[in-house]
Amino acid sequence: MKPRKHSFSFKSFQELKGILDTNSFPDHHPPELKSRKKQLSPESEEELFKKAMEGVKPIYRKECVEKISKIELPEGFKKKEDVETLKKLKDLINYGAGFNVSDTPEYIEGTGYNVHSEIARRLHRGDFSIQAHIDLHGLRVEDAKEVFEEFLNWAVANDKRGILIVHGRGLSSPSEPILKNKVIEWLTRGPWRKWVVAYSSARKCDGGAGATYVLLRQRPVSKRFKIRKAKAGRRN
Repeated sequence: MKPRKHSFSFKSFQELKGILDTNSFPDHHPPELKSRKKQLSPESEEELFKKAMEGVKPIYRKECVEKISKIELPEGFKKKEDVETLKKLKDLINYGAGFNVSDTPEYIEGTGYNVHSEIARRLHRGDFSIQAHIDLHGLRVEDAKEVFEEFLNWAVANDKRGILIVHGRGLSSPSEPILKNKVIEWLTRGPWRKWVVAYSSARKCDGGAGATYVLLRQRPVSKRFKIRKAKAGRRN
């Protein structure tokens, strides 16, 4: 292999020292690099741009499209599924048709002691008649509890099994629906839990997630009743 030739050489270290002291290195840029620099000069780029834009005509403002008008597609281009979807959406907005409260995160349901969960779903579907209702919406918690207690005492005394409690959805509450949560607490943790067969969010026609159906017992669950049920379960 032949040794690579350099464009400059040094005869002695003394001469090298002199070059280092004077900082006078020879220009050693390859010719191809110099030509590449020439090609990338601003003048050349401007010339290339002008050449690329030859024949291009500017668009006058009056010929620009300012507004895109609505285009109605012929009926033949519309899919049947899209038409049905739009119709369902219009019915939902205008009449609430097709809206199921049970499909939303706001839906609630529960059952009392030894009651199958299907009873709560039947209650939501409207299988049990609603005989009385009370509206707590807009009341303070203390006032709402007092009205709640009076109403349930009246319902039990008058043998009202299916009732509706309107409490609102709590959309104005900063974090959670306060009154709605309190109603569920009074039904499940207080003395009235012994009277509750089941509860569920109401259907849209009765207030939706802003109201709760409650199914009451004829008499409260007692310890004797629980013991009797437990013994019957063991025998079975």
